[in-house]
Amino acid sequence: MAQPDQQVLWNVFSQVDKDRSGQISMNELGTALSNGTWAPFNPETLRQMIMMFDRDHSGSVDFQEFTQLWNYVTSWQQTFRSYDRDNSGMIDKNELATALGQMGYRLQPATIDMFAKKFDRSARGQIAFDDFIQLCVSLQTLTDTFRRADTNQNGWIQIHYEQFISMVVALK
Repeated sequence: MAQPDQQVLWNVFSQVDKDRSGQISMNELGTALSNGTWAPFNPETLRQMIMMFDRDHSGSVDFQEFTQLWNYVTSWQQTFRSYDRDNSGMIDKNELATALGQMGYRLQPATIDMFAKKFDRSARGQIAFDDFIQLCVSLQTLTDTFRRADTNQNGWIQIHYEQFISMVVALK
C-alpha cells in the first residue's frame, strides 16, 4: 500500500489539531485513528504510540512525529489484515497464534490464551486492531527487557525480586 503524500497527511494533521497548537495530543490522536469497530481507539495504545514517537517529550506529536506515527500505524494495519484470515476486522485466538508464531515468538497455547483474554476488550473472543498493536508493542518491550537480562541468551534469567520489579515498572 502506498504511503500518503505529505499534503494529505498535513490535511489530516490540521483537521485533528483542534486547538491549532501545532501538536496533536493523545485525545486528538484518538480522533484521527480508527480501530475498525467504531469504538474509540484504545487509550493505552495511544499512550504507547505517543511515547514512541514523541521525540521532544512534550506529551504530544508534531507534524514530523505524526507522519512517522501514521506510517507506523499503516504498517501495523497491513500486518493485522494479513493475519485476519476471515476478514472479520478482528483477530481471533487462532489467528493470533499464527501471527505471533510467524513473528518469531514460540509461545505455549496457555500464553496465547492469556494474551487473547487480556487484549480482548470486547470480551467476544476477538482482538481489535488497536488492541493488537498494544499486544505486539507490549510483547516486544517485554522481550527486549528480558533479552537484556538473559546474558547467556538461553531463554533463562535469574534475577532478584527487586530487579524484576524495576524491570516491569520501567516498562510503564
